[in-house]
Parts: sequence; structure tokens; C-alpha cells
Amino acid sequence: MSSEESSSSNEPTGLHQKIGLWGGLAIALLVLLFADIDPARPGITRTAAVAVLMSVWWITDALPLAVTSLLPLVLFPVLGIMTAKDVATKYFDDVICLYLGGFLVAIAMERWNLHRRIALRILLWFGLKPRMLLLGFMVATGFISMWISNTATAMMMVPIGIAILLKLDEIAGGGIVKRYGAALLLGIAYASSIGGIATPVGTPTNMVFFGIYGKQFPNAEPISFMQWASFATPLAVAMMLAAWGILTIFFRLTQNLGTIDETIIRREYDALGPMTWPQKVVAIDFAILALLWITRSNIDEIGFKGWGSLFPDKKFLSDGTAAMALSIPLFLIPSRSAGSRRILEESAIEKIPWGVVLLFGGGIALAAAFESSGLSLWVGERMSGLRDVHPMIIVFGVCTVVTFLTELTSNTATAQVVLPIFAANASAMGFNPILFMIPAAISSSLGFMLPVGTPPNAIVFGTRRVNMQDMVRVGFIINIAGILLTTLVIWLLAPAVFGISLSAK
Repeated sequence: MSSEESSSSNEPTGLHQKIGLWGGLAIALLVLLFADIDPARPGITRTAAVAVLMSVWWITDALPLAVTSLLPLVLFPVLGIMTAKDVATKYFDDVICLYLGGFLVAIAMERWNLHRRIALRILLWFGLKPRMLLLGFMVATGFISMWISNTATAMMMVPIGIAILLKLDEIAGGGIVKRYGAALLLGIAYASSIGGIATPVGTPTNMVFFGIYGKQFPNAEPISFMQWASFATPLAVAMMLAAWGILTIFFRLTQNLGTIDETIIRREYDALGPMTWPQKVVAIDFAILALLWITRSNIDEIGFKGWGSLFPDKKFLSDGTAAMALSIPLFLIPSRSAGSRRILEESAIEKIPWGVVLLFGGGIALAAAFESSGLSLWVGERMSGLRDVHPMIIVFGVCTVVTFLTELTSNTATAQVVLPIFAANASAMGFNPILFMIPAAISSSLGFMLPVGTPPNAIVFGTRRVNMQDMVRVGFIINIAGILLTTLVIWLLAPAVFGISLSAK
């Protein structure tokens, strides 16, 4: 699960932040005062002005992302775009309930060290031969990141990796170990980002997609947890293997480093002791939640009836319902441990990244304004000339633009800005919006070149065992692999999983 970086201060100190702050205001005012986009529908121009302001401030981090996300609460009612009541309801959308419930379960995993137990067990399964160890680290990191913050995942895995590297220094030393150390740490960083794309709750950019898609296309069949996982998990696996292969080749890991003493990992695992009562409770709770997410919707291809069909109207239920149903009991079950009464306590609520929640709400509100004002239709009409271009060429272009944009901007902010635009473009050209929106959402998470691209990159760069040149060069190759694989998987799986056509209507 990705964790978004944000400004630590309300004062824009960087030059680009100051330019973004005043430049965004100036451009928004110019649009509002002089760009009469559609005289018959003034709401289009007003919405465009707010969208420009929020986009510039999000991308340049002129203000903390969450603060910029609050603008619709003021500007939409003042400008007559949406009522205050309608705007406010977007800030606690059902998608946000899914995020909150999933995050609370993740907090429980972290609190009782279940995530560390899972990671170490996976490493023991893969063995400690160097190339397999790299794969084991990446698989463990990727799996954990499907459910908890990618930043927390990287922070947990990097010390384990450093312990392995210190042992390697004793065994071999020299340039070979230096190369292996860079590969291992970059593998942890990249797997933290890749793992998050596999589930709807794995990264905020996925949740942004669900929120914007639901608001702009309220009559469309909702995408279930199982549908997303059926599409994105094969993509995550393919990307993980590609990244592993690229790291292996780039850092020339074919040379033998010897076999690392398995007691390093075994000692770490044994130090955890037997599973505690809280760990068992959280593991069972997590397993039930995953099962509920997977089995809520019908799978018509195999005649499977999901548990949602047991209720009179399955539209009353969502994956957010299941997330809340399994997170709330954690506040009721005794922990049987000294110093805490319950598995989760009130302090868990304080650990929820409320800034990200506001970011979701701002994006959902902006998407709703795009739709209600007619701006989505207007933007789409301007792009209708691309109707005759092969959709896979457009998907490739979407992935390329978003992947390299997110190297320099917040992943979530990038998704907030581009998804409403691609949704409008797809509709105007006669394509199913899923065809462009999903690759854009996924590509928002694929920043591998720069330390600023994503927090795990910064964490491993801070160990001083990875230099900038290596990160840029190998990251660029993996970026390209991600663009190609995302385009390929959209072509191969999207029609079957989401029931969409690759042709324009």
C-alpha cells in the first residue's frame, strides 16, 4: 500500500513551490475571467479554473496536498458549481470506507508484528542463494505491500537486507558485494511499489481510480476486488519477475557469492517466538477479509454466486462494507497482552493518514464537478479525433506520459489530475473509460528512476549503498518494462476480466 509524501510545512519554501503557488492562482484567474469555454454553460469555465488551480498546486506541492484537496469545499459552492452539501458528501465516499477499513487491518498487522513474521517466513521458503534471496526479498516485500503502506514495508525490509549485506561483506567483500547490495536494496524499493498495484487497497492511486470512476460513471457496474486482483495480480507478478531479471543482469549477479548462512534469517524468525494471541486474531481477521473481498461478487464464467447475492439488494453492499465489518471487531477483541486491552485501541485511529483521506475526497469532488458541469464531455469532444487511432497505441501513450510524470510529482496527485481527463477522452472517442483509466492509475505507481519518485526509493537511496546513476539507469529500464507490460496486460486480460471491448463504439 503506497504512502504519499507530503510537505512538512505550510510555507512553500522551494522555488518551484512558490512559482506553483502564484502561477496556479494567476492561470486559474485568467481561465475564470477570460476563457469563456461555453457561454451556455458557465459552470464549465468555472470548473476548469478550479481544476487548473488544484492541478498546479498538487503537482508543484505549493501547499500540502491535503490542504489543496479542501478547495472544492469552498470554491464549488461560491462559484455555483455544486452545493456545499453535495461537495461535502464526496469526502466520505464508499471508496474511502474501503481504504479506512483496509488500513485499520494493516495497522493491526504492524502493531503486532505479523507483517514481519510473514516476510521472514517467505525468505526462509526461498532459501539464501544470492539470486534466489533477491527474489525472496522482492516477493516478501511485494506481498506485504499489497496490504500495508509501501513506506512501512520498505522500512521493515531494509534493515533485514542490511543484515544480509553485512554478512556478505564478511564472506566475500569487494565489488561483487557492492553490486549485490545495490541490487538487493533496489529490489526492495521496486517491489514495494509493484506489490501495491495488485489489490484495490494496495496503493492510494488505485483508490483514486475507484473513486473517480464511480463518480463519473455512476450507472456503470462497479469493479469488484476480485476483478481488480484478477487483472492486476498477473501484471504485478510479471513486473516483479521483469524487475528481478533486469536487476540480475544489470548488476551481473551471475557470479557466485557463496551461500549465505541461513541462520541469519532463522535467528530473526526464531526471535519472534511462537505466534501470539493477537497475531493469530489478526491473521484470521485478515484471511476472512481477503476471502470476503474475493467472493463478494458473482463470477459468471464459472457459475459462482458471491455472498453479496444472499442479500435482497446486493447494491447495498460493497467491498468497503466488508472492510469495516472486519476492522471494527479488532477494537472489541481482548489482546490478552500487558499494556493494551484490545487488539486495536483508539490510538489506531490517529495513525490513519487523514491527509490521504482528504486527498481522496478532493479528487472525488473534482471528478463529480467534471461530470456535473459538463467539462468531461467538453474535454472529450476536443479529443474525438483520436477515435481512429488503435487503442493500444493510446494506452501505450497514456502509460508513458503518466509513468514519467510521476517521477517528479506525487503519485496520488498525478492520478487525481489525469484520471478525469482520460475518462472524458475515452467516452468521447467511444471507448470504455476503463481502457484508459486503469493503465493511468497503475502507471501513477511506477516511478523507479529517482529518489523523489516514491518514498521507498528515497529510503534505499538514504542507505548510501545505492548511487544515483545506478538508480536512474536501471529505473529507466524498469519504467520501460512497466509501460510495455501494462499495455500488454490491458490488451490480453482487460476484455475478459472487465467485459469491455478494445474497439470504439
